[in-house]
Amino acid sequence: MERKHTITSVFIVPTLSIGRDKLLDNGFLNGYIKDSNRDVQYENAVYLLFKPKDLDRFRDFLDGEYERTKSIIDDYDYEDGYVVVVYEVNPKLKDDIELVKQGKYSQTSKKFQSIFPKSIQIKKNGLRRDEVSLQYRVFNKTDDLRQFWEDKLGVELDEEMEVWHGFFDEFEILDITKMKEDVQQ
Repeated sequence: MERKHTITSVFIVPTLSIGRDKLLDNGFLNGYIKDSNRDVQYENAVYLLFKPKDLDRFRDFLDGEYERTKSIIDDYDYEDGYVVVVYEVNPKLKDDIELVKQGKYSQTSKKFQSIFPKSIQIKKNGLRRDEVSLQYRVFNKTDDLRQFWEDKLGVELDEEMEVWHGFFDEFEILDITKMKEDVQQ
């Protein structure tokens, strides 16, 4: 089963400035706004779920993160090799993140949008090519993304409508038990 990235992964995790390759090399699975299995919930935080293949390399990554940033609040393990690292989100981005949670992507500030690259390098069939990033397309309501949704949904979107789906807590809150069940399907 292909795992869908949460909106948290797409629009909030990149604000932590970790680096896509570092995340993927260390078994990053998804980002969440809360963890339903924990008594303590951190405010203004993002929960990164990993399943590292190489624990020594992951420990080096985590040690490096503790040195690089003061925004790590907590880290803890789940059985079966899952690790959660909790970061505090930059308080200066709180208003923009609230707009993301409301599904108002195009209304986020230019400063917030500038965190995300306009283009990213895609590797397909061993070939690398540049492609306009998803975030850029969503923030700018690009014609190709609008067309994609119109074709998929069979409706015409007006200019005011956002071109990405809304933020629903049930997909953005980590439930490790449900996540493991989904992986086994």
